[in-house]
Amino acid sequence: MNDPILRLSGISKAYNPGKPNEVHVLRGIDLEVAAGEVVALVAPSGAGKSTLLHIAGLLDTADSGTVEIAGDDFTGQSDRKRTGVRRADVGFIYQFHHLLPEFTALENIVLPQLANGVARSAAEARGRELLAEVGISERADHRPAAMSGGEQQRVAFCRALANEPRLLLADEPTGNLDPTTSDQVFGALMTLVRSTGLAAVIATHNLELAARMDRQIRLEAGQLVPV
Repeated sequence: MNDPILRLSGISKAYNPGKPNEVHVLRGIDLEVAAGEVVALVAPSGAGKSTLLHIAGLLDTADSGTVEIAGDDFTGQSDRKRTGVRRADVGFIYQFHHLLPEFTALENIVLPQLANGVARSAAEARGRELLAEVGISERADHRPAAMSGGEQQRVAFCRALANEPRLLLADEPTGNLDPTTSDQVFGALMTLVRSTGLAAVIATHNLELAARMDRQIRLEAGQLVPV
């Protein structure tokens, strides 16, 4: 196996610590994901999968444990360093696309590249390349309101991969789509992931989609168990 892009060690998280309504969401989570590996994180709503993804992507902090991305330990690092690695090395996809409504599909993909210092011409070329990979080149100049839900989510996939991250974290990326569209859009996502060779953790409650990934893990009672 390739060296891990993501390594979580002893990750624990509780809400309302020390209070009567304290809830232990994560209890000593250990996880490694290698470059080129797609891992399905299976869990029902409320089990803590979003919390785990947010900690893995440095959007939240654990009560204990370490988070390493591409061999660097970001535990206790400054917000500036955490923001820098999120921008350069981590891509996020959510159940809802969160596209900027006033910008076109292409512009939504170009903007994060500009924020990362990429020249506009190169950013636009990268955006058009990604849109072609997911089969919606003709939607480049359309705003989100003029696109279907499946098309909007494909644009969100392209935006997440625009800066060529080494780690992709996706939280129910097709959960807001009907079954047929979900299957088509998930296929587009897997095409993008496979073509880049990044490490990916994709949370889903859809067991059929989970079975199409390299490995499945389940979050139960705050701990990971193999499926």
